[in-house]
Amino acid sequence: MKPCTVLVSACLLGHNVKYNGGNNDNSAVHAFLRDKQVIPVCPEVLSGMPVPRPPVELCKGRVINEKGMDLTAIYQKGVDRVIQQLRGKSVDLAVLKAKSPTCGNREIYDGTFSHHLVPGQGLLAAALTKLGIPVLNEKDVESLMNR
Repeated sequence: MKPCTVLVSACLLGHNVKYNGGNNDNSAVHAFLRDKQVIPVCPEVLSGMPVPRPPVELCKGRVINEKGMDLTAIYQKGVDRVIQQLRGKSVDLAVLKAKSPTCGNREIYDGTFSHHLVPGQGLLAAALTKLGIPVLNEKDVESLMNR
């Protein structure tokens, strides 16, 4: 029997790809993935953005930085590269970083850089959802693992 294939935000696996140069290593995610085939990704790094990089948020569907610069095309390039990597692969599930402008699956920061969350999805989460791939975040996985 073929193992479940899961696309995972690389930061949740301990890769230092977060905007501030750190990671979001998550032991529950590691435990959940133990018997699964894992495809780690960071759409922001795949877009060509450096680590570290200035933070961005989504505002009315656009990726903006604190100075108001629109970086949507750059970040979309990273999302497109992730989707290209998946061509010909059967992906059963995605586990992505909550609240991220690319990976958030339920809520994202509102674009004011005031730490205010609004319902919505990041660019990659929305693209995967459109392809029919279920998207969880690390909090969802923690809940599953604690049952």
